[in-house]
Amino acid sequence: MKTGIDRLLADPELLTALKGRRVALVAHPASVTSDLTHSLDALIAAGVNVNSAFGPQHGLKGDKQDNMVETADAMDPRYGIPIFSLYGEVRRPTGQMMSSADVFLFDLQDLGCRIYTFVTTLLYLLEEAAKAGKEVWVLDRPNPAGRPIEGTLLLPGQESFVGAAPMPMRHGLTMGEMGHWFIAHFGLDVAYKVVAMEGWRPDADDGWGWPTSRLWINPSPNAANVNMARCYAGTVMLEGTTLSEGRGTTRPLEVLFGAPDIDAGAVLTEMHRLAPEWLAGCGLRECWYEPTFHKHAGMLCNALMIHAEVGFYDHHAFKPWRLQALAFKAIRRLYPDYPLWRDFPYEYELNRLAIDVINGGPSLRQWVDDAAAKPDDLDVMASHDEAVWVAEVREHLLYA
Repeated sequence: MKTGIDRLLADPELLTALKGRRVALVAHPASVTSDLTHSLDALIAAGVNVNSAFGPQHGLKGDKQDNMVETADAMDPRYGIPIFSLYGEVRRPTGQMMSSADVFLFDLQDLGCRIYTFVTTLLYLLEEAAKAGKEVWVLDRPNPAGRPIEGTLLLPGQESFVGAAPMPMRHGLTMGEMGHWFIAHFGLDVAYKVVAMEGWRPDADDGWGWPTSRLWINPSPNAANVNMARCYAGTVMLEGTTLSEGRGTTRPLEVLFGAPDIDAGAVLTEMHRLAPEWLAGCGLRECWYEPTFHKHAGMLCNALMIHAEVGFYDHHAFKPWRLQALAFKAIRRLYPDYPLWRDFPYEYELNRLAIDVINGGPSLRQWVDDAAAKPDDLDVMASHDEAVWVAEVREHLLYA
């Protein structure tokens, strides 16, 4: 399999199309070639006139640990070019930033989840390129979560930096495909090219989206492995709760929850009672950990670890968004007065609960808190939205 960056570097016709043009690169630590050369180094070595680089959330170097930890603009010490931050003073490229290049190469490894901010960064880049008459190329990479789609659609008026548009939580697209959908959905007039992957088969049992032969490099500090990428469309919702998502441990965002005052075994039993089919496709293991920082730092937490890997993983049965919702529901039933929802500024949204920002509306929270609401109620709502999304994006799929 070849990613977009490897195809670009190997294709004289594509390189010729960049000759004599000022080029900008949007990249992070996972933006590497097959021999692990960073895309910035590889492009410059190939003679591409890279005039500037852009870093998304967590920075070009991926050094910023948590949400709302900003990165400043800088000068690259090796090449003497500006590195503009798209997660600092601005999250949308400014006119000055856009004036630094003619062609913008977008080479970010994504996780296939609406809330992962690289999706929104792509939309903002496309919108500003349309205004400035610039060209955008996506150097495409695999969606490690594969093609499965899950979750309710973001509601109009609920847009944010973690919710670019009305898409479900697990969207099933690559960044190249997502760019095509953005252009169609928003009616953007922008010069757009996808340097497509060669040999990526999203439904192949060789990794189900992430080929087993391919090395994993963290696209952000807490995206440590493929298991996390598969779980993320569910476990990211923990960021909107008082429950630990495992930050401060070596396996963040791979647990259904962690807390010092919740019996994880009892929660698992209740989940089995409520909707056993929502636990399919993975292994769940009770465990204990003590976060070194973040929520419940220094406190012993009881937790449920998710293993969407090895022999426990069933690609088509695993439903991380429903699994996480079910854990919330079970906790609410066992601990009716538990202060579940965390009220704090989340990704620059100050007037909405973080859980609603994450889900693109209040429906999941309301379902959890409604004692009369049953799993079927959420399933009907989500299944409708999932079918709508499948039909809407079908024409934009580039890989069979």
